[in-house]
Amino acid sequence: MISGISTNIISIFIGGGTGAVLRYLAGIWAGRLFPLCNMPYATFGVNILGSFVLGFLFVLFTTKPEMSNQLKLALTVGFCGGLTTFSTFSLEVYELILRQHFLQALLYAVLSLVVGVVAVVAGGYCAKFV
Repeated sequence: MISGISTNIISIFIGGGTGAVLRYLAGIWAGRLFPLCNMPYATFGVNILGSFVLGFLFVLFTTKPEMSNQLKLALTVGFCGGLTTFSTFSLEVYELILRQHFLQALLYAVLSLVVGVVAVVAGGYCAKFV
């Protein structure tokens, strides 16, 4: 018999691995789509998507408490945690600054923050219709 803590860890592991693989694939896809661009589109995209999904799940799980704790952990801590990349985002802003791409660094940081918050709100709004 597996304990509750063990099933929680397994759930987070599976969700996190899935999110991390999707983040990796997004990086490959963005590199092929925008090969000569200074902006880190893949990180921006997964951070916005992850913000939307996390907002959606937050409202969904708040309004439907009967859903399993393992599913909640797999999708929020695991999947969204593996998919979104705030530490990578911070490093990319720093690298843009080091390369003296000041406007891109500022634009990337501000857009990530503003659009990320809007995506959380939009995800929460969409969850009300489920």
